[in-house]
Amino acid sequence: MSKNTNDLGKGSVGGLLFKLSLPAIIAQIVNILYNIVDRIFIGRIANGDIAMAGVGIAFPIIIIISAFSSLVGIGGAPLAAIKMGEKDNDGAEKIMSNSFSMLLILGIILTIGFMIFKEPILWAFGASDATIGFAKDYLTLYLLGTVFVQIALGMNPFINTQGFAKTGMITVMIGAAINIVLDPIFIFVFDMGVKGAALATIIAQIVSAVWILKFLFGEKSIIKIRKKYLIPDLKVVLSVMALGVSPFIMQATESLVLISLNNKLQMYGGDLAVGAMTIMSSIMQIVTLPIQGIAQGAQPIISYNFGSKQLDRVKKTFKLLFISCVTYTMVMWGLLMIFPRVFVIIFNNKPELLEITSWSIRIFFAGIFLFGAQIACQQTFLALGQAKISIRLALLRKIVLLIPLIFILPRFFQNKLQAVLMAEPVADIIAAVTTTLCFIMFYKKTLVDNSVETYEETLENIR
Repeated sequence: MSKNTNDLGKGSVGGLLFKLSLPAIIAQIVNILYNIVDRIFIGRIANGDIAMAGVGIAFPIIIIISAFSSLVGIGGAPLAAIKMGEKDNDGAEKIMSNSFSMLLILGIILTIGFMIFKEPILWAFGASDATIGFAKDYLTLYLLGTVFVQIALGMNPFINTQGFAKTGMITVMIGAAINIVLDPIFIFVFDMGVKGAALATIIAQIVSAVWILKFLFGEKSIIKIRKKYLIPDLKVVLSVMALGVSPFIMQATESLVLISLNNKLQMYGGDLAVGAMTIMSSIMQIVTLPIQGIAQGAQPIISYNFGSKQLDRVKKTFKLLFISCVTYTMVMWGLLMIFPRVFVIIFNNKPELLEITSWSIRIFFAGIFLFGAQIACQQTFLALGQAKISIRLALLRKIVLLIPLIFILPRFFQNKLQAVLMAEPVADIIAAVTTTLCFIMFYKKTLVDNSVETYEETLENIR
């Protein structure tokens, strides 16, 4: 069983990256179906355009729930991998077991909090009289599965970080397959509409969570969830959160971005514009999730080899990651600019929605060709345990640039709707260039001087 771990420090880096990335990419492609299949079916029910807008209003809350799973899972997995690279499997198990307990606690808190305050939150997020009913119906059922969502999304990185990429891929595929099969049954056969979509998602997440726990408690896992480490240790918890706050900010601020966009789009374009944004959010996942799969494949290689002081392998892995991510986003940019209607028809073919979304895509995704560079650099910092730099870069694109631009640009353009959409490419280009330059500046310090943060340094950095 240790062979899976030792392979991370031996052999061809390109072969390893392909071996680990391919299952992760497949998992992310399946995950795209998992995340957007609800909207594909919802777009084809009666009043599908309004129902889709309602689900879009609820989507920021779903993103926040996912962000908390990343806070723990993506924060803890690289630390566990670094410990494994140092041949300290007991330390890795303590990190993973503490992370599991944190996810359970967060799941319960999030369920209670959002159940109590969901309606005023949805109104604040841009709901209208026409969309509030759909938003409430979808969200109420979805919240019942929050604990399982936390486990499914938060513990799967601990499978991938051990080198079991195929098992991590199967986790996602199981959930996606169940969701895709149950969606049309609940939505159309049982005539449950958006409630059926939410119920299918919950059942899929429950099965995924059970599959993950069976593996991590079982014999095949190199590191296991241990009963003796289930009581959270403050030192471990703070270290996990210090590194996980970067991906948490990246996802949570995506929620803030959607809230800001939905409010402004509702103001300048009504429910139709909000429906267009829901479709474009799904297309954004088509663009970003596969390169996150490549980054997931690279993460255990980078983290393990950094922990074992094999810095040449870290550098080679980063270069391959960077080239792959940039190539993919440039290809997707070209397709979106040339064939925007093809992407829209996947979700809805209503003429009014098709027209406004196709027009919006060319503006909204104008800067996406550089997004691969940002993902590659951002995720490499994360894999190296560089919490401080990752946090700053996570804040840059959305908090410093995108959200303010959503409110500022309409003041300077006559076409207010176009101005809101322009905020995305402006922020994408500035953030990608800045992140890449930052990585170049810190390249020598991070990789050559081997300046990974210890637990104590990480705690000091977040004080």
